Amino acid sequence: MAQKKYLIAKLTSYLREEKIQLWKPPYTNEKKEAGKEMKDLVQKYSSKLNINENDTENMLEEIRCKAIERGTGNENFKVTGIARLDIYLPRRKSRKIPLETNLFITGKELRSQIAQEHALKENAIKIIINKKQLDLGKTLEDQGVTHNAKVMVLQLEQSDEETKRKVQEEELQCKKEKEINDKMQRTKKGLEILAEREEYLDPDSVPYLDIANQTGRSIEIPPQAKKALVLAMGYHEKGRALMKKKEYEIALPYLLDADKHFCECSTELLNTVDNYAVLQLDIVWCYFRLEQLDCLDDAEKKLSTAHRCFQRCYGENHERLIDIKGSYGREKVLFLRLYLLQGIGHYHSGREKEAAEFIQKASRLYEELSIDPDKVYRLSLLGFSEQEARLALRACHGNVEHAANLITNRREEKAQIRREERAKRRQRLEDVNTLKSMGYSERAAQVALHNTQGNLDQAFKFILDNPELLLEDDDDDSVAMDQFQVSQESIDHLMYMGFSRESAEQALKVFKGNIHVASQTLAHYGGVLPASLLLSPEGSSPSEESSSSKDSPTESAGSSSSPTDEDMETDAVNEILEDIPEHEEDYLDLTLEEEEQIIHEYLSYIQVPQH
Repeated sequence: MAQKKYLIAKLTSYLREEKIQLWKPPYTNEKKEAGKEMKDLVQKYSSKLNINENDTENMLEEIRCKAIERGTGNENFKVTGIARLDIYLPRRKSRKIPLETNLFITGKELRSQIAQEHALKENAIKIIINKKQLDLGKTLEDQGVTHNAKVMVLQLEQSDEETKRKVQEEELQCKKEKEINDKMQRTKKGLEILAEREEYLDPDSVPYLDIANQTGRSIEIPPQAKKALVLAMGYHEKGRALMKKKEYEIALPYLLDADKHFCECSTELLNTVDNYAVLQLDIVWCYFRLEQLDCLDDAEKKLSTAHRCFQRCYGENHERLIDIKGSYGREKVLFLRLYLLQGIGHYHSGREKEAAEFIQKASRLYEELSIDPDKVYRLSLLGFSEQEARLALRACHGNVEHAANLITNRREEKAQIRREERAKRRQRLEDVNTLKSMGYSERAAQVALHNTQGNLDQAFKFILDNPELLLEDDDDDSVAMDQFQVSQESIDHLMYMGFSRESAEQALKVFKGNIHVASQTLAHYGGVLPASLLLSPEGSSPSEESSSSKDSPTESAGSSSSPTDEDMETDAVNEILEDIPEHEEDYLDLTLEEEEQIIHEYLSYIQVPQH
């Protein structure tokens, strides 16, 4: 298959260079049949490519027929508005199939049509167009689908047993499809919950996601950007977990969701972490392993983006990595996969020279990065994991003693960083509790400390300067402010401090009897509540307008207060955390088994001696 793609790409290139249009005379006659001049082209290109004339003739005829088909389709679309889509079916269906349709049908109707025409289970397929999952509720036109678009069909079944009885197969498939969709919804919910959680939270009691640089230390990121980055990285980790199981059909939608959220982050932010570059590699790798690279028009662009991102993040000659980590041996596996995919792309485009250059670069890196199993075993006897051993041996060029020292030192560094980060969060938790003891809500304390970089004195002033925070209430059993009964004793207490009866009563109603907050607020605003805190003439609460914006992180992710929903949220969060690897360099721990096989395969195509 790969060789045929290469030869067709070469023939297409020759035809383009010589400005030969096979769909026009003399190569195509009025009946759209091949002209006699095709024989001359067959002999010419057969000799040039050193392949037999029969194969050359078949490939030229395939190019000619596709050109005619495309031209006819273009004319038909102009006249009737009926678009031609190229349907790329799952791997078990190796052909590319044209489908004609108008662009006003919904995604669901297109999925149904594809399933019916190709004997696929409708609920067991996903459609990818322009690197996005097809929205079943919107029309094709609304989703930017155009004439001649490439449509990739993913089959989400996890078993290839075709001999099962029909009823059993349908039942199993419906169950798997429901499980996959439910899992994607739980992933989305869990990530949204984690993305909203504040940095003050105690990691020992509440699941929390942090973003760190290459040294393992937390990166300060604006809240909105952090949310997008957490979502992007969460979807990416989910996709990578599925890739490890070779479940590429299910992994790809997660990776594409990750790509969408990464695009919401600033370029400056993406330059500080290598995650975006790794994601581009993973997306192209998924398309390649699904044998659907033809559906990814910008594969070459994605690989170039990855290369540039690696250079910015690691340094032109990896100098930043060497400065931070002392070596760059571990990251070389990323360049191996990058070079391999670039070589494959060049080969499929008919550029044999460039293909040979990149695949040989990948081959040399493979030889350098191959790990001696005996050395891994020797390190395991010292109490290190296989993953730690592989990563350290690559960083230390195979030296076992140096690798053992590296692992030990890294473990100590990580433990120290964890202690520092835990101490920092515990201090934040203590500061939150200090402000709560003064009568302010937990949410108000969080916001104030976040906006004042943890300065407790400034946080106290920040709350008073922002009256809306004073309305935050941790009490779920709240009573409307205008209905709150203020005790005469509390009013007398504030009047004794020098405030007027009217102001004292208003403040105690607003703050529901909290004398400390009422007195602090009145003192801060010269004895009178600010307008934003005053009760309206109708007696409605000043917090009603903004109450919808104060939902808790879990409420914003779609939860309610019922125990069942809380349990579901916990399950969703735990499911996310299960897919996040413990080792921060897990993405660098490639066994290279797949890469080895593919390198040997493509080296045989380009006829380069293997070393």
